[in-house]
Amino acid sequence: MSMTVFSCAQRPNQEWASEQFSEGRFRNADANAKTGGNMSSALYRFLFEKRVDPTPVADLPVQPLSTASLDAQAGDLAVRLGHSTVLLRLSGQYFLTDPVFAKRASPVQWAGPKRFHDAPLALDELPELAGVVLSHDHYDHLDKATVLTLAERGTPFFAPLGVGQRLIRWGIAAEQVTELDWWQSVQVGEIELLATPAQHFSGRTLTDSNRTLWASWALIGPERRVFFSGDSGYFDGFAEIGRRYGPFDLTLIETGAYDKDWPDIHMTPEQSVQAHRDLKGKVMIPIHNSTFDLALHAWYEPMERALAEAAKDQQQLSLPMMGEPLELGATAGLSYWWRQQEGGQLAAQP
Repeated sequence: MSMTVFSCAQRPNQEWASEQFSEGRFRNADANAKTGGNMSSALYRFLFEKRVDPTPVADLPVQPLSTASLDAQAGDLAVRLGHSTVLLRLSGQYFLTDPVFAKRASPVQWAGPKRFHDAPLALDELPELAGVVLSHDHYDHLDKATVLTLAERGTPFFAPLGVGQRLIRWGIAAEQVTELDWWQSVQVGEIELLATPAQHFSGRTLTDSNRTLWASWALIGPERRVFFSGDSGYFDGFAEIGRRYGPFDLTLIETGAYDKDWPDIHMTPEQSVQAHRDLKGKVMIPIHNSTFDLALHAWYEPMERALAEAAKDQQQLSLPMMGEPLELGATAGLSYWWRQQEGGQLAAQP
């Protein structure tokens, strides 16, 4: 594995010596995977199809969090802050995945998918970060205001090819940005950050589709291994990652925003659990749910379907509420927080 830093200045024409790059755009390993899906059908259904429970009917339970409370807890930790934003503490270092603290996952803050809940820890209350790990540049994974605020603190960013260039164009110092191709890695203290394949797509406008790479990530320490899926359809890359770097103590797997109109770029909950099996994971936290309304399924459906699939062969799922720390290596109980409503009533009975 090579450890390479690419800067925007080194790639003025946005050409990359990557197997994933061809004719000005990045591509999936499976050339037949449809990156855009049937978006016209999805939009029509979103506008006119009757939906069941697209958003919570009451405030979601969120566990208050502080740096002091984290410091008081020993061991390696994972804390969901929302959607795919997870705070990880590994070997005493903090890492943050796909940070989105904005009210909306959108290019503007007056329209677009709105948060179901506030972040359990404010952006300015985050502990010192050894790195921010970015999977791709979609709005629900890369929030400009959030990363610019983190950059002011001198935070390092680790991103797939091209995504780091976007950060630099936004004004983040090149020395704070490391870009990696699939299977490249960099050492950060005791943790190796390894960019691994995913099956997805990228872009923030109608004209920049697939100009940047997408990735999953393995965070490998002397005692723990964590996998972060980013966004991905189900593909044989999970088994390859599992063969090379498994077993993983924790997998953070996309479980939400799936739909029949984009089967190649997002997983169903059943596929998400299968990816966890492929990765040889010990504990799985389903992420990419319960913060934004991004698909046509009920907001709570990903958790219910993932639990049903995991029960088939006793896979261990952990579903902590937002802000609830999970100690890696510990067994977490299930609170079924997503079923709770004001007064203790069930929000849904799937």
